[in-house]
Amino acid sequence: MFAVELDRRLRAAGFPTISVFAHPGYSATNLQSTGPTGIAKAAMAISNLLLAQSAERGALPTLYAATAPGVQGSEYYGPDGPGEFRGLPRKVEAIPPAYDEENGRRLWEASEELTGVRFLSGADVG
Repeated sequence: MFAVELDRRLRAAGFPTISVFAHPGYSATNLQSTGPTGIAKAAMAISNLLLAQSAERGALPTLYAATAPGVQGSEYYGPDGPGEFRGLPRKVEAIPPAYDEENGRRLWEASEELTGVRFLSGADVG
């Protein structure tokens, strides 16, 4: 939602920059091994072996979104395999609330209020 709202604001301000977003699928990283303990840790280790792709392969959707020709603002990228768990990068669909303009605006305003950081318009950059 934040990435889509950022893209809306970039376009409204006249910036040529776009905002896109990506996810790594199920990638074998230390996230699965540093938190769980006991049976959960063992289950995650088995799950990593059976279902996960490498962390390097999980980075591909982000790299693709940032560098591939033809990528458009507000697009979402992830692995092309079943359930988007693993595979090569492709354009995927986010859940519909990610594109809700009213909720995006509210999230942005709350983010500005909580961080004290304001979005600059094209006129501010001049």
